[in-house]
Amino acid sequence: MTIKKIYELYRLVAKNKSLQYRRHPMFEKNRIMRVISVIGMLIHAVYLMALGAFTGKMLEGVSSEAFDCVNGCIMVFLIIDFFFRFVIQDTPAQEVKQYKLLNIPMSFLLNVFIVQRGLNWSNLLCFFYFVPFYLTCCYSIFGISGMIGYLAAIWLMTIANAYWYLLWRTLLNRNVFFVVIPVAVYALIVGLGYCIDFDHPWMFEASATYMRGFFDCDILNYIPLVAVIAILYAANYWVQKQSVYREMANSQDTQRVTANNMTYLDKFGIVGEYFKLEIKSTIRNLVVRKQFLTGFFVMLMFCMVFSFTDCYDGTVMKVFVCIYCFGIRGCISCGPIMCAEGNYIDALMVRKDTVYLLLRAKYYFHCALLVVPMLFFLVPYLNGKISIIVIPAYAFFTSGVIFPFVFQLAVYNNVTQHLNNKITKSGRNTKEQMLVSFLALGLPVAIASGLIALLGFDSANICLLVLGVVGTALHKVWLRNIYKRFMVRRYVNMESFRNSI
Repeated sequence: MTIKKIYELYRLVAKNKSLQYRRHPMFEKNRIMRVISVIGMLIHAVYLMALGAFTGKMLEGVSSEAFDCVNGCIMVFLIIDFFFRFVIQDTPAQEVKQYKLLNIPMSFLLNVFIVQRGLNWSNLLCFFYFVPFYLTCCYSIFGISGMIGYLAAIWLMTIANAYWYLLWRTLLNRNVFFVVIPVAVYALIVGLGYCIDFDHPWMFEASATYMRGFFDCDILNYIPLVAVIAILYAANYWVQKQSVYREMANSQDTQRVTANNMTYLDKFGIVGEYFKLEIKSTIRNLVVRKQFLTGFFVMLMFCMVFSFTDCYDGTVMKVFVCIYCFGIRGCISCGPIMCAEGNYIDALMVRKDTVYLLLRAKYYFHCALLVVPMLFFLVPYLNGKISIIVIPAYAFFTSGVIFPFVFQLAVYNNVTQHLNNKITKSGRNTKEQMLVSFLALGLPVAIASGLIALLGFDSANICLLVLGVVGTALHKVWLRNIYKRFMVRRYVNMESFRNSI
């Protein structure tokens, strides 16, 4: 193809991608959410700029080589950047799929989408930190040419990080066990590079020496970076090409499934049947399973940090981590409540009280899962960090106060969640989901902190326990109220569910 033809096709693909986003059913409904997202990004940028300027100013008076402190930890910045990329996004394999009927070579499309990943604006976010850092700490020494060479190196590193993330994320979509790869790799890098000889870490010294060459715009320093990018680009191209064929053929490795009818739940009648549905949906449906695992992973992370470090030993921080450990998984899983049922909402309207019984089953399912953080919290209890009253207090507070608040979304959620698509195609979060999830975790922290300030830690936990027990005991009352309000809006919700399938 000629250069002109390549340029025209590139513009066509970019235009189609923009139109695909604008034609989504939730595009017009989520204007407020997009404004909030933009404001959040601006706050994040300002925070990075302030942090970069503060770091540079703090190191400016130490010595003329103080910038080596930041350059020596460049691997840590890349690790943080990698994990911040853990946002839900489509891989190029899904984007190529819709062009297969057009007369556009697949190799060209793959190259376009992989190049777009490298040139994405998100790879420039790190400049909000490194530009103020350079201006305050390094500009007087190396000047504008050093700034250009240094920032070009940072940009190339983030591109390599983006391709490494894309490669791992594609493999993760095939098998969840690939999640151990970055954890193992970065654990080895940090352990062997920084911790094995803490007084003289070889990774710190090697990174500081290597980054110095970029201030002088040494071409030889850029060659390894370009080589790494080329290798990762080629690896991504090959893996994405294989993924396209797998997706087009809809081929997947299957194993023989042994039916588990869970007959022990039959004695609970219709509620027991819907309880089975919740279990099977979590196990079998890709999107629901990933939401569950994400919430479980975040909960486990908070529990481990609280149990084995001193980060949350303050009174307010204990309240924060307790509420998050018990409530975060439920907020992530219950945020899109009734969205999965949008796939068969018409069937749920056939009989009276069906939705009410379904909501009860969902509530019992998520309450049963509170046993997991209760078991994990035995570790800080045995370490003497908390008293025994804390465990039932926050468990019941979650089931009796936080869950009733989050379950209100069952009335307003009206976007169908596509169960086995990639999460980016399963339906976007609405402003109601974002607001309720934020308040469900934010307000309890404020309430519990206020009670502790007034009554003391143990007395406040007893109050939380009482509130939680009352809310849990009255679950049929507030679930019935949610059901009645849902039925008032049922025709509006059903129409929106159908339009978003």
